[in-house]
Amino acid sequence: MTAAEQTLAATFTEHRSHLIGVAYRLTGSVADAEDAVQEAWLRLTRLSGQAREEIRELRGWLTTVVGRICLDRLRSAAVRREKYVGQWLPEPLVTSWEDDPLEAVVRDDGVRMAALVVLDRLTPEQRVAFVLHDAFGVPFESIAETLGCTVATARQHASRGRRAASDAPPPPRVALDEQREVLERFVAALASGDVDAVVGLLHPDVTVVGDGGGKARTAINTVSGADKVSRFILGLMRRYEGLPGGEPVLVNGDLGIKFRAQGNLAARVSTFVVRDGKVAVVYDFANPDKLGHVRF
Repeated sequence: MTAAEQTLAATFTEHRSHLIGVAYRLTGSVADAEDAVQEAWLRLTRLSGQAREEIRELRGWLTTVVGRICLDRLRSAAVRREKYVGQWLPEPLVTSWEDDPLEAVVRDDGVRMAALVVLDRLTPEQRVAFVLHDAFGVPFESIAETLGCTVATARQHASRGRRAASDAPPPPRVALDEQREVLERFVAALASGDVDAVVGLLHPDVTVVGDGGGKARTAINTVSGADKVSRFILGLMRRYEGLPGGEPVLVNGDLGIKFRAQGNLAARVSTFVVRDGKVAVVYDFANPDKLGHVRF
């Protein structure tokens, strides 16, 4: 590798964490994010020396390239979802309970699972325009080039995405200490099998969203209401013989639990949204295709 190539590689590495964050926020897929960043690197290396010198701001150029690659992947994902069994959730970013949630990509509120679920409701064009402009400050001229449309149309996509996101905003992220306190009381109630105690720790509007993809058992449809949710979760705990296989983890910077496979029960990851001191949302990931990067 020449000195120039080494310098280019070092410069790219400086932007890698940012690019992974952009790609993951756009696609909701760890594998797609990594592939998009790798493809951006390959496209950069294929440019002539003169073409690279003409890039005014490398970080912005790479962000735009990653956005273009992710747009193609979003469109492909939209087609796959038409045949998907049950609910679709983004891939979780699972890190150790001891890890600092302010490290790497998970420090950004925009990659909270609740925020990504909101983004999943947008069209690919709305998501790319909204995220690139509002979250990363990419100018609409570059976004229009990425989308293959006029600047005015790019602004419309971003505006519609912004409006759709604001119509169903995720609740504010609760401090980890409060999350931990609620989760510990919730786990204790589950372990005791005390239905009343479990219901008392569930928000009246609590929901469970499961993603099994037809490959593992979880809720096919969204489960709503404290009574139904408590029965679903207690039933799940009984199948896993309580919580001996459960390990506290961080999922996209929020607290959750990962369960190792037990017998004919698949490995899974569950994470929670806390609101008003109670569990308001449970995201249950059971599809093995979305857990391949998780260490159980």
